Amino acid sequence: MNENLVARVENLSVAFGPATNASPVVRDVSFEVRRGQTLAIVGESGSGKSVTSMAMMGLIQRAGGRIVSGSMHLQTRANEVIDLVTAPESVMRQHRGSSMSMIFQEPMTSLNPVFRICSQLTEAIVLHKRCSRAEAQAQALRMLDLVRIPDAKQIMNRYPHELSGGMRQRVMIAMSLVCEPTLLIADEPTTALDVTVQAQILRIIRELQDSLVMGVIFITHDMGVVAEVADHVMVMKKGETVEHGAAREVLQAPRQPYTQALLAAVPKIGAMNGTHLPAKFPLIDDLAGTIPADSVPAPEVAPDYESPPLLSVKSLSIRYDLKAGLLGKVRRRVHAVEAIDFDIYPGETLALVGESGCGKSTSARAIAGLMPIQGGDIMFGGKHLATLNRHGLKTLRRDIQMVFQDPYASLDPRLTIEDSLLEPLHVHGIARGAEARRQVRDLLERVGLPAEYAGRYPHEFSGGQRQRICIARALTLSPKLIIADEAVSALDVSIQAQVINLLQDLQRDMGIAFLFISHDLAVVERVSHRVGVMYHGRIVEIGPRRSIFENPHHAYTQRLLSAVPSADLDVPRKPFSLMEETVPSRIYDIDYQAPGMDYLEVAPGHFVASSALM
Repeated sequence: MNENLVARVENLSVAFGPATNASPVVRDVSFEVRRGQTLAIVGESGSGKSVTSMAMMGLIQRAGGRIVSGSMHLQTRANEVIDLVTAPESVMRQHRGSSMSMIFQEPMTSLNPVFRICSQLTEAIVLHKRCSRAEAQAQALRMLDLVRIPDAKQIMNRYPHELSGGMRQRVMIAMSLVCEPTLLIADEPTTALDVTVQAQILRIIRELQDSLVMGVIFITHDMGVVAEVADHVMVMKKGETVEHGAAREVLQAPRQPYTQALLAAVPKIGAMNGTHLPAKFPLIDDLAGTIPADSVPAPEVAPDYESPPLLSVKSLSIRYDLKAGLLGKVRRRVHAVEAIDFDIYPGETLALVGESGCGKSTSARAIAGLMPIQGGDIMFGGKHLATLNRHGLKTLRRDIQMVFQDPYASLDPRLTIEDSLLEPLHVHGIARGAEARRQVRDLLERVGLPAEYAGRYPHEFSGGQRQRICIARALTLSPKLIIADEAVSALDVSIQAQVINLLQDLQRDMGIAFLFISHDLAVVERVSHRVGVMYHGRIVEIGPRRSIFENPHHAYTQRLLSAVPSADLDVPRKPFSLMEETVPSRIYDIDYQAPGMDYLEVAPGHFVASSALM
């Protein structure tokens, strides 16, 4: 191999199933990765991107797959060439984590739930760098600081389930980079991260790549990220390479209709300027390329602002106790949410945006009655949640439903889809027998799935289909409010467009209100009526979507919008400072009283924290 090459893959084919009836999922894929360069592999879910990376890491056999043909070679820093197809497991184990490393998309399934973060970070350092435990801990702490985790020392002693999804992903990124590999395979590493942290992570990977002369394979469905990081781009569809070339050529002058359709379907910040109501996304069509956005009917019904608010949140505060000492005495508390206020009206979509760990999901769980609050008041339909008895809470959960980020974790793998959808109907006594099954089939058809799919299990569906099933389950009880907590964050652009268009149709037809929690500002701009920006547990700016996006006042809102990556290479890119400010801690002594926050109305319905006006 040429000394500038890190990895070479030639005519790789991977199949699943028995040899007599194998199903090929990757066919004749070839590419090279050079030192100091990034190859971006893009495509929709099911295109074979992750299977290719798993084959390179020697993990495909564990997933039930096998390499049918082709070759894969890795060149280490010592210029030793490793045959990744024929190398024994002992050799692969030696190079996994040191010579090549991988950032996985789902941190909750990648981190060991029974070990603390400290143990998992230091394990690889001790194994591959032969250093003491104290030196390993110091290096692990440095990496957590590098990926901007607040209170890194505290995080080191926590378990994965105690961290938010974005925090877990940052831990995974630190873990993969801690041994300074020759080749880094990043499989959707920033999907769960907000744009500011995403920009920081991309910058970290680029700086480490430059200093270590490291090759990077970046797997993503986000064309904006591709434009930020890629030197070369390979587009995959149904296991095959559709287009391969220099990033500028592929992004600015794509030759294949499929690549053109992918780029046209990417939501762009500013596309909604001058409009007040949400609009549908264009859809990718395999034959016709892209259906223009103006050919997709827009939602016709505006929110009912004349009626009383459906949901009213006043001075909501949520704390987590931190116990210390032998007796577990509470001495400090995490101020997760600090005195936030907002209303949601019938038929309205309010979006909450902000970095991971800012309190968005915590607020949503409190609204759904899934966790206690320590201050403030939540009113739904004119009733105070704090005064509801058990029967009242059951009724509340009928009127408020949630759609979570990970649809596979939301569905019981042992139940058929029909059983999962029948359960809420039985629990709330709405329907039984043939009538209940008829309602289930009607719901499946309403979310765009054939009724005969009712007898299948969750693992038989794609990610987008599973998310549609979760939406159908949320609709079984005819709720008044649906909380969509990062419901489309992990979906590729085509499936994302289908799911969001479905939500908008349901809002138009059924008058459902949505609390839409997301870090994808281009999606938020298209789906929301109003937007609330959260930072450090507080809402720092809230108002009509058009006013927030076209005239942001808070410094953090401006920073969020400026950090959104664009697929247009001609757009000027603002240098992003990694450590321009310290990450504020939200852990305080037990007797700490948080100061109040005053708001100034800068436009009709547009409020901003007055202490942070620019």
